[in-house]
Amino acid sequence: MDNVTHTLFAATLARTRLGRVGRGATAALIIASNAPDIDFVSAAGGASSYLTWHRGPTHGLLGVVGLGLVTAAGVWAVCRRSGQESETPDASFGSLLLVSMVGVLFHVLIDLPTSYGTRLLSPFDWHWFAADWLPIIDIYLIVALGAGLLFGRASPEARRLNTALVLVLMVVNYGVRGVAHQSALTLAPRVFGPTLPQPCDAQATAVRLIDRWPRPEAAIAGGRRCLIEIAAMPTFISPFRWRIVAHLSNAYEVQDVDLLDRRLWSPPDASEAFWRRELRYPNQWTSVVARAATAPPARAFLGFSRFPAVVSVTDQTGTTTVRWTDMRFAGGILTPQPPPGRQNLFNVGVRIGADGRILGD
Repeated sequence: MDNVTHTLFAATLARTRLGRVGRGATAALIIASNAPDIDFVSAAGGASSYLTWHRGPTHGLLGVVGLGLVTAAGVWAVCRRSGQESETPDASFGSLLLVSMVGVLFHVLIDLPTSYGTRLLSPFDWHWFAADWLPIIDIYLIVALGAGLLFGRASPEARRLNTALVLVLMVVNYGVRGVAHQSALTLAPRVFGPTLPQPCDAQATAVRLIDRWPRPEAAIAGGRRCLIEIAAMPTFISPFRWRIVAHLSNAYEVQDVDLLDRRLWSPPDASEAFWRRELRYPNQWTSVVARAATAPPARAFLGFSRFPAVVSVTDQTGTTTVRWTDMRFAGGILTPQPPPGRQNLFNVGVRIGADGRILGD
């Protein structure tokens, strides 16, 4: 989730009992709620470095404890040094530590339901986890949190009432998106129709509250065309519009659906062939692609990408350009296509010489 949302949520928490433990509690909550994203400094090493470390250890158990401790120590030291006289006594170090750890923990928990996901168990386990309920930026959540802070300034009673109302609205927002997400998955067989192949294994259609990746391509056996998994990605504007991604053994098939479209819920009509509107992206893994996947930029990208679609092109000299794109963000408003020879967070390219040598990206 974006840092505006993290900050607004921390300010909302500061209006609960957490913010009343003493002077410095509000500052500790706001700082701690943004602290896990300090891993952005890894971007100085390039896109590969950023993908390797973003939402890694700072978003795991060590981050909750470590960043909580650092935040509490910093705020406690500033409060002690300032010596400012206030009607509110300084919070104890123990209280600041508790508040700071809560701030970091909620940062992680708010990131988890997004389609971007987070690495909850890093550095012990580098797999990503996501619930796919919310987009990276939820405008409704931002508006609710901002309005609650804006209109709750008149009195302590108004602050408490607005805080409770905002927290209820957050629960409703998450609930609506969770139900809509499951509905989109339920509709997948209908919208893909006869183009949807049989599952590769029992896990392909299993109901999962939280998804986990990367999934090794080696798990796809037999070379047959089959369904690996189906996912529903939230969109930025409406909680009822979803992008359904069918991950096949040799391609991706994508459908955009509006859950408010009555045709999706009416009895099947032969004239409504939703599957004809799907977009298909190839994903052919060859020996050259497998070789390109060993390059450091590709390893970093494949460790991050949930749905890496790969294409490869060989020129007259025998040099093959292999490019992966994360299908979660393909064509999105925040993911413009990079200029030739350049990569962004959601695309990576590797060149392989005719002799099998990795030439670069």
